[in-house]
Amino acid sequence: MTSKQRAYLKSLASTLNPVFQVGKASLTPEVTAAIDEAFNTKELIKIAVLKNCMDDPNEIAQMIAERTQSQVVQVIGKKIVLYRPDRKNPKIILPKENA
Repeated sequence: MTSKQRAYLKSLASTLNPVFQVGKASLTPEVTAAIDEAFNTKELIKIAVLKNCMDDPNEIAQMIAERTQSQVVQVIGKKIVLYRPDRKNPKIILPKENA
């Protein structure tokens, strides 16, 4: 993903509300499965890491991305933004890499 594409996704994510919250139990298989399921309807997801979660948000973002085959767009503080294009009909059209 190029920096221009990442900037475009960040601009779209700025208006999103977090869809999931990772709490004290950290990243459970149920949370991962729910996030993977959410990618069936959305391509861009924002996740909040609660204050009582002792794990590093960057590590949580990398683990979620690996498990859901998505890409980390950004991690700011305790907010994570992930992107996974729809395989059949992508709704978010990224800027061309050469442009």
